[in-house]
Amino acid sequence: MAHSGQLLALGGRDVDALLDPVTCIDAVEQGFRDQDEGAPPSGVLGMHAAGGGFHIKAAASAGWKFFVAKINANFPGNPDRYGLPTIQGIVVLFDGVRGIPLAILDSVRITALRTAAASAVAARHLARPDASRLFVAGCGTQARPHIDAIGAVRRLGRIALFDARPDRAQALQRQCVADGLPAKVVLDLAAAREADLVVTCTPSHTPFLDARHVAPGAFVAAVGADNEHKQEIDPCLMAAARVVVDSRAQCIAMGDTRGAIAAGTMTPSDIYGDLAEIVTGRRPGRSSESDVIIFDSTGVALEDVAAAAAVYQRALREKRGKALER
Repeated sequence: MAHSGQLLALGGRDVDALLDPVTCIDAVEQGFRDQDEGAPPSGVLGMHAAGGGFHIKAAASAGWKFFVAKINANFPGNPDRYGLPTIQGIVVLFDGVRGIPLAILDSVRITALRTAAASAVAARHLARPDASRLFVAGCGTQARPHIDAIGAVRRLGRIALFDARPDRAQALQRQCVADGLPAKVVLDLAAAREADLVVTCTPSHTPFLDARHVAPGAFVAAVGADNEHKQEIDPCLMAAARVVVDSRAQCIAMGDTRGAIAAGTMTPSDIYGDLAEIVTGRRPGRSSESDVIIFDSTGVALEDVAAAAAVYQRALREKRGKALER
């Protein structure tokens, strides 16, 4: 593997400039494909703190070409209390064969882009081919990357934006319209019923999306429940849908699947499949136009490896980033 011999520092602007949605989606899909074909397992360590917590996710790519450790702080009160992002952290990329540190990357943008890319991979394989109406619940950091990523795999004719704080939805709507996207603000979750693509990316601890809000045939990317205290999808809706997970073990421990299991509406054996099985074709995706399919996304480290490696390799080609002394 070629590398520059230098340790690169790549900030959020570098990540945005170097990682477009299509590149990230393709890289993340290949990561899930590699996982199904025997890539090294990933690991996670979490610690709670007052007002938030820290977690470390680590994984290697196929053949140990790259190894990544991501250290994130997640403090939901930051935006209102301090004007800071909820999630802050770094991604460290290594040469997995020789152990050479290659790059330190801003994890906020990596996390946002790779999470949206995973949802888009799931939508590519599980949403109806003609799906064009997107509903987004939660207009924070994850919303715009999801709009761009879902828009890369489905032609979007309508985008409905909902947030408990309408001013956030309005700000995102103005941004979208300025970029030529057909976005509008809605004030009620009932508008989700008109969508065939639904994304929930909120910090909610209480499930809010239920069967009344989801039309037959819809695809739902449930993104917000990334720890054991969060929940967005009603357990009865989880039980009625075909549930595909990014990681069985992780979703049972901290996703909306965990909430449904705790409520007694699902058991682990009710999980239809994981995304790696879907992308490799070992398990079929949609069986009918009326299937409601929920992708329970808790965020797995293979996505970080895929995204960070794609950024690093392009940074070398374009000579971008700040070289640090070792």
